[in-house]
Amino acid sequence: MKISIITVCLNAADTIEETIQSVFTQTYSPVEYIVIDGKSTDGTLEILHKYKHRFAALISEKDTGLYAAINKGVKMATGDVIGILHADDMYTSANVLEEMVALVSHTNSDAVYADLEYVRRENPSQIVRYWKSGKYKNDSFRLGWMPPHPTFFVKRTIYERFGYFNESFTSAGDYEFMLRVIHIHKIKLAYWPHVAVRMRLGGKSNKSLTNRLKANNEDVKAWEVNGLKTPAFISLLKPFRKVPQFFPKLFK
Repeated sequence: MKISIITVCLNAADTIEETIQSVFTQTYSPVEYIVIDGKSTDGTLEILHKYKHRFAALISEKDTGLYAAINKGVKMATGDVIGILHADDMYTSANVLEEMVALVSHTNSDAVYADLEYVRRENPSQIVRYWKSGKYKNDSFRLGWMPPHPTFFVKRTIYERFGYFNESFTSAGDYEFMLRVIHIHKIKLAYWPHVAVRMRLGGKSNKSLTNRLKANNEDVKAWEVNGLKTPAFISLLKPFRKVPQFFPKLFK
């Protein structure tokens, strides 16, 4: 089973090399690694060109947004399973892809997911939040649940059947995609109860209060664009579910 990993970046010179190394040190093969750069100007491209011969594809051009860039990579992918690893993220060990592909195979699932740790940007060894996903239950999305997107590995055929990321979103396109394929189309899921990805703090949706409020509004929009009735208090339930993440020793 071939796996494709997509990394989208823009001016990520301070973190991109660690992201790349976490992919290239994986024990699993074959891995198709596709990098989509938004025309960086800070030295990111120089780092990427060091590894160009090892990428399946490297594109650097202006795009119309994050999800347009991700779609570009996903549509190029030829793997049976596709994962997305952003430029601030890294896999926690060399066997993450091996474990995730094995889970897809053994459970015959359409997608698999795991847990995630938020870490200090300047010190990735310092854990700040622990996102314990837990097993999916019917209608979990109505209670504010979602899996961490960087840990979400999905078969390419799911994109082909149910569509790609909605490019009208700026920060909640991953939520809308997972809501669509999991909640509406009921794809078969499996959960790996371990930390697969470390994410540096400072992501787009959490960078400021304004961005967080905008993301909350897009959460509501995700239900609306799919013709679904928005659950009461969903804008509060999603943030409320994150509270235990700030007490990693208690909930790990």
